[in-house]
Amino acid sequence: MVTTVSENKCFGGTQGVYTHTSDVLGCDMTFGLFLPEEAAHAPVPVLWYLSGLTCTHENAMTKAGAQVWAAEQGIALIFPDTSPRGDHVADDEAYDLGKGAGFYVNATQDPWAPHFKMWDYIVDELPRVVDANFAVDMDRQAITGHSMGGHGALTIAMNNPGRYVSVSAFAPIANPTQSDWGRKQLTAYLGEDQGEWARHDATLLMAEVGFDGPVLIDQGASDQFLELLKPESLSQAMAAKRQEGTFRMQKGYDHSYFFVSTFMEEHIAFHAEALYG
Repeated sequence: MVTTVSENKCFGGTQGVYTHTSDVLGCDMTFGLFLPEEAAHAPVPVLWYLSGLTCTHENAMTKAGAQVWAAEQGIALIFPDTSPRGDHVADDEAYDLGKGAGFYVNATQDPWAPHFKMWDYIVDELPRVVDANFAVDMDRQAITGHSMGGHGALTIAMNNPGRYVSVSAFAPIANPTQSDWGRKQLTAYLGEDQGEWARHDATLLMAEVGFDGPVLIDQGASDQFLELLKPESLSQAMAAKRQEGTFRMQKGYDHSYFFVSTFMEEHIAFHAEALYG
């Protein structure tokens, strides 16, 4: 059952916020959904936006400036939360583990395993919930994200061939098995066996399987987290794989939503071409 928290008229469509009980995560979850005006007449294609560390559904929904461009293209936007929530859900004092830092994996280690199943939530459960309650066409899906969410978008897309017609990312955590933004979380959630980590590393996946559609990556050249993100690893893997796609270093831009919102129009147009192509 989906409960409406709020609905606001937005660029001719509706920006809604909704809650539901997640069986996968064992808690109540909140998500944002923008439906363009066309959804009043027929199901519309979907673009997923996965957010980064410390974020909820609200950050991109209010800061990315995405709705105006999604309305122009007739595309629905889904803004999931980044982790399970609730007093009974395990957490950590650090900002980069626990609540707000689900890392889009299915945790197998205590104390995270009972609730931190963000992979299954994004790939299976939330799509079913949205499809059952709103005018969306789940046969036409694309996916994007920022930072930890860029990591999630890329790894989910490459591990699910045929599911998403296109994938893009803003400043993704590109090589987490070789970064402190990755090794810490993958160890905590998945354990010490690094063989379990590979399917959650965009660079390793790109080198091994690539993506069966177009890819767009934007990275700020003045990003304060470049050493943690390791964009050069992903860029090199894309080139070696002859991946259909574009990797852009954007001079002067940092890691913020000022960066994301600057290039959001181009990302949505990129996905619209694939979704309607």
